[in-house]
Amino acid sequence: AAGAKTILITPSDSKAIVPAIKKAQAQGVMVIALDSPTEPANATDALFATDNYKAGVFIGQYAKAALNGKKPVIATLDLFPGHPVGAQRHNGFLQGYGLTSLDAKSNELAKPAEVVCMADSFGDRAKGQTGMENCLQKNPDINVVYTINEPAAAGAYKALKAAGKEKDVVILGVDGMCSNGVGNVEKGVIAATSMQYPLKMAAMGVAAGVKFAKDGKRQSGYTDTGVDLVAAKAVAGVKSIDTKKARGQCWGD
Repeated sequence: AAGAKTILITPSDSKAIVPAIKKAQAQGVMVIALDSPTEPANATDALFATDNYKAGVFIGQYAKAALNGKKPVIATLDLFPGHPVGAQRHNGFLQGYGLTSLDAKSNELAKPAEVVCMADSFGDRAKGQTGMENCLQKNPDINVVYTINEPAAAGAYKALKAAGKEKDVVILGVDGMCSNGVGNVEKGVIAATSMQYPLKMAAMGVAAGVKFAKDGKRQSGYTDTGVDLVAAKAVAGVKSIDTKKARGQCWGD
């Protein structure tokens, strides 16, 4: 209604937004998704985002190396059912660990025998804490915790610390936020996290919109905006950056 030529979106309900996107496109508007794909992914003209499956693979590889041959007893604090980003990070983590998983196109969550508990955190610290508390009641021997993001990881740590188990568990996250992410890697709250680059996503989206306004050429397809593993302690065979470098690239709180 305001006359926008390009709309940038970060979809939360990846299916429900599609009819509105189609309506905008029918009026000549270019619609670009940032961070999260729609379902189907080709509903938008383009997508600028992290390869979330790869982000999961990185922290899975790190977790396996950090456990150093011990049998994994895994809890996953996921996003919520059916969200593509949540599924990609979860399944990528399991793939990176070398466990039975699903591919990047699945919106379902794999649950191999090594995963003894799964909880939906909605990416929230308080829900992450509750999920971890419930998982510890189910199995007190959990030694690896995958989390959808760093606030959920902070919640998991709080629950583990209350139970006196924070030093016995490897906690992994995704996002690369400054305090919740890099800061908590520095403090030992999170063993490692996969850093994404949302500012890059936004900048590239704006640039594509400016180009479209000037020459009418639509951006199309998927552009991988990169991901790096951030770890306080490097492990053999897993490429990572240290927290000093990560401090210069982090975002948000």
